[in-house]
Amino acid sequence: MREARFGSDAPPGAPPGAPLHSPLDEAGTRRARAAADRVPDADLFLSGSSTRCLRTAEALGLRPVCEPALADWDMGRWAGKRLSEVSGSEPEGVAAWLADPDAAPHGGESLTGFSARVGGWLDGLGQGGGRVLAVVEPAAVRAAVVHGLGLPPAAFWRLDVAPLTLTELSGRSERWNLICGQVL
Repeated sequence: MREARFGSDAPPGAPPGAPLHSPLDEAGTRRARAAADRVPDADLFLSGSSTRCLRTAEALGLRPVCEPALADWDMGRWAGKRLSEVSGSEPEGVAAWLADPDAAPHGGESLTGFSARVGGWLDGLGQGGGRVLAVVEPAAVRAAVVHGLGLPPAAFWRLDVAPLTLTELSGRSERWNLICGQVL
């Protein structure tokens, strides 16, 4: 998050097993370990597929199931690049991406598609009951909040998600309530 990079476990073209573009650093690991005793109980623990999410969950003392629907937003060829870099080389593409929720100038998912993926998963939770805790990237939290509350897609850009905070959606499909920003 400090580098304002598009999500990716490794920069484009990196060999398999290459390090993260913005890994969970030692300070983040310490903060997660310190917060482990404040993680609420749940019936099911899930994680996004990024190494950062999996390492955060591990530092929190969790053994989550990796949920593909909660993977980070697919940024296509922009993955791993800095926003400033892409803005300089593709200003029209970045402008379209920010203004049109159906645009995917990077060749990955549009905001509409990403939100539908996360929202579909969220809607499926309303059927099963029980408490689920998921360690996910900020974009997945934002997509879940926008979908769950029925907000317009532009609201996605107005939500900030701080590291190691809880965003709680309670209820069921088409009737979600929100508690946000609880610090662990």
